[in-house]
Amino acid sequence: MNDNKLSLLRPDEALFRIQRVVSQMNACGAGELLIADNADKYYLTGRVFAGWLSVLADGRVHAYVRRPVHLVGDDVTFVRKPEEIPVTADVVGLELSTLSAADYIRLSAMLGSRRVVDASGIMRRARAVKSPYEIEKLSESGRRQDEVYRTIPALYRPGMTDLDLQIEIERALRLAGCLGQFRICGDSMELFMGNILVGDNADNPTPYDFAMGGAGVDPSLPVGADGTVIAPGNSVMVDANGNFNGYMTDMTRTFALGSLTDDAMRAHACSIEICSRLAQSGVPGAKASDLYAEAASMAAEAGLSDFFMGHRQHAGFVGHGVGIEINEAPVIAPRSKDILEKGNVIALEPKFVIPGVGAVGIENTYVVEDNGLRCLTLAPQEILPLDNCAE
Repeated sequence: MNDNKLSLLRPDEALFRIQRVVSQMNACGAGELLIADNADKYYLTGRVFAGWLSVLADGRVHAYVRRPVHLVGDDVTFVRKPEEIPVTADVVGLELSTLSAADYIRLSAMLGSRRVVDASGIMRRARAVKSPYEIEKLSESGRRQDEVYRTIPALYRPGMTDLDLQIEIERALRLAGCLGQFRICGDSMELFMGNILVGDNADNPTPYDFAMGGAGVDPSLPVGADGTVIAPGNSVMVDANGNFNGYMTDMTRTFALGSLTDDAMRAHACSIEICSRLAQSGVPGAKASDLYAEAASMAAEAGLSDFFMGHRQHAGFVGHGVGIEINEAPVIAPRSKDILEKGNVIALEPKFVIPGVGAVGIENTYVVEDNGLRCLTLAPQEILPLDNCAE
């Protein structure tokens, strides 16, 4: 592999991805995309660079690069500013969900009378169906994440806080090769390497659109661990980083110090059953909204609706796509218009918050296959005791 060339993808893989994008471009009449988002540039080239990537409706790709300076090839031109890009198409796609207003105004002035369409939707739909190569990357991340999760009980020491345990988990992940980066798309979505929730801190609402909350340790990042000491009767929910190769698996497991209440154990069992049921229902052609309704109905039948996806504040979804970013399409939510396709990779996270105990439940990453969902995250699903839990 020549690291100086623009694309680091295998030719067959690059073709698969370009064809996915071009198909979406044709559907909305776009003649060219100007891609600025790092996740989208990575999808199309296997690398991140400063600048813009032009994608034409005939499949040609050209990079207009500011940095790094070592890239070479007929498909690379170095520019200082976007006004140097020779746009020729009449309909141009821009990533409206990630461009700043200032960049949009500048690019709009550059494009003049050309019609602008939303490239964010084009790229989101294209990236939603993974290639076999991408699924193998996700499978690898799942395997490596699984190996670390199995060591978590041995990382616990009596008297630890949630932060103490989180640091040990993060250290284990990094030593195992986790990149540490948590790519998230969305308004003001911020998180550092995952969410570790102990006891009633799980019931603290957060401003972010995550399944679970937590107060955090500082108002600048109000989510996750807050310094709670892990005490007997607490649940310890671990939702930690699974990015080992640019593709992220999402997995949550619950641990406990001592025994949990019957309600908490029943809710955890319900979470496992929801995942099992949706794994059967999640066939190509299934409506994402129907999957959400099935999960919510199971929680209601168990008498757990008040605790489903939160208690004081409820998340509005039960699953989401994963890949280069942690929140891709499809979204498993009540008003979602997404339809499952073979090759989608989704995380299901039917979680519950039980006051006085904490968060319980699991999260797994699955790939949509002909007969349903195949799980990529295989760590034990039952609530596991932490070492020395009797002390």
